[in-house]
Amino acid sequence: MYHQNPVFIPGPTNMPDVIRKACDIATLDHRSAAFGGIFAPAVASVKKVLATETGEVFIFPSTGTGGWEAAISNTLSPGDTVLTARFGMFSHRWIDMCQRHRLNVQVIETHWGQGAPLGQLEAALKADRDHMIKAVLATHNETATGVRSDIAGIRRALDRTNHPAMLFVDGVSSIASMEFRMDDWGVDIAVTGSQKGFMLPAGLAILGASPKALAAMDEAKLPRTFFDFRDMRKSYAAGGYPYTPAVGLLNGLKVSCDHLLAEGMESVWARHYRIAEGVRRAIAGWGLRPCAASPDLYSDTVTAVVVPEGCNGTDLVKLAAQKYDMAFGVGLGDVAGKVFRIGHLGSLTDAMMLSGLAVAEMCMADLGWKVALGSGVAAAQDYYRTSAVEPAKAAA
Repeated sequence: MYHQNPVFIPGPTNMPDVIRKACDIATLDHRSAAFGGIFAPAVASVKKVLATETGEVFIFPSTGTGGWEAAISNTLSPGDTVLTARFGMFSHRWIDMCQRHRLNVQVIETHWGQGAPLGQLEAALKADRDHMIKAVLATHNETATGVRSDIAGIRRALDRTNHPAMLFVDGVSSIASMEFRMDDWGVDIAVTGSQKGFMLPAGLAILGASPKALAAMDEAKLPRTFFDFRDMRKSYAAGGYPYTPAVGLLNGLKVSCDHLLAEGMESVWARHYRIAEGVRRAIAGWGLRPCAASPDLYSDTVTAVVVPEGCNGTDLVKLAAQKYDMAFGVGLGDVAGKVFRIGHLGSLTDAMMLSGLAVAEMCMADLGWKVALGSGVAAAQDYYRTSAVEPAKAAA
């Protein structure tokens, strides 16, 4: 019965039937014109989702982690310095990857619940008079804590200090769900994956690369084979891949982008804000709070809920799965046990979200937490009722 319930993890997300079925196609020759009819429109549509006209798109059969590796291996050399902040599990993992690639990682340690520290990043850039920092790495949406960082603000810091470093952004749990403007924000490499805002199974790493990032390939000395942008560009020019692509997923990506763009990206962003705000109203109704330190940091794709003193968020997640066949996310790293996570991105409606909030409430009551049944659900209902959108724009 589990598969009849929606999931409320931060990814993989719920798949609309039309997109799931688009992935289920017969074997197709990936060197044929028929494949070109899938691949070229998918690439063109991803550029629109990323909001880039000047960048190029690369789609690897991989995940967001592979996208991170592609970003650094195509543009950097061993010993290069990169600047970043650690404020959650996924920013931590990107740091770990860079260190394994023998990069010099300048890390600004930041409290989990905060976003990228703009002032400290700008100070580090200003102090780097010899321009040793080659790239700034930013996690747009820290999935472990439900925190959004100000990417446009990081670009302003780079511009104010006249620093030539590239700006790499992990948008795995934000792109195709939250506002993202690659060109306007001066992003040099944007990394995302298929299994979140694009509402597909895991299996595609999706990147946008600026002309500046592509130019850096000429000097980059880190080894790359599978993730080599140069091989991809050469094969793309001929309408294909340097190796066997994930044809079904690419067809699903084409259909997913069709739906996102038909809804309109600003409407997609507004829908995610609206559903997320209903979740935040419910959390307040329970007498709890998000892990994100302030409202300007609230993510519109995932909320990490701080559990009451003496309680364990993992207990709620386990109970929800065992008793109610519903999935929420556990806390990770420094916030393990201290939070549980509610994913609210991708293919969701008000009614679906209310079912998740109701189950979370029942689990709290079952575990003996101090909660009044209906308190959070009622708060979300009040918000959804008074902020209703037109049905035609309700979901992709």
